[in-house]
Amino acid sequence: MGTFELGYLGLFITCFLAATIIPILSEAFLLTMLSAGYDPIISLFIATAGNTLGGYLNFGIGYIGKPEWLKKLRVKQEAIDKWKLSIQKYGSLLALLSWLPVIGDVIGVALGFFRANVLWTFIFMAIGKFFRYLVLVLIYLYF
Repeated sequence: MGTFELGYLGLFITCFLAATIIPILSEAFLLTMLSAGYDPIISLFIATAGNTLGGYLNFGIGYIGKPEWLKKLRVKQEAIDKWKLSIQKYGSLLALLSWLPVIGDVIGVALGFFRANVLWTFIFMAIGKFFRYLVLVLIYLYF
C-alpha cells in the first residue's frame, strides 16, 4: 500500500517526515491530494499538523543535544556562536522560518539546542508552516 492510498494519514506521515532531514516533497504530495479531490481545508490542517510535529521533533533533538555532539560533527565554533547569537536576538520568532528547505531543519534544531521558549517556538513554527501550505492551497484553488 502506497502513501497516497493512506489518504489523510499518508499526508500527515509525508508532511511529518518532510520536516525532518528526509528529503520528501510534501508540497507535491499535498497538491496531488488536492488534485485527487481531497478536501482543501482538511488537507491544509493535516499537512500543517504533520509538518509542525516533524519540525518539533527537530526542536526536541536539539533540546536534548550536547555541545560535544557538535564537535564530533565538526561544526566550527564560529558557526555555533553565530546561531547562538541569532537565537538570543530573535528567539522563538526564528521558528516562523522553519518551513524553509534545508535551513528550516537547522533552525528547529538550533532553537532546541539553545533552549528557545518551548511554547512560543511551537506556536511560531505552526504559524510559519500553516502559511506555507495555505499559499499552496490557495494557488491550487484559484490558479
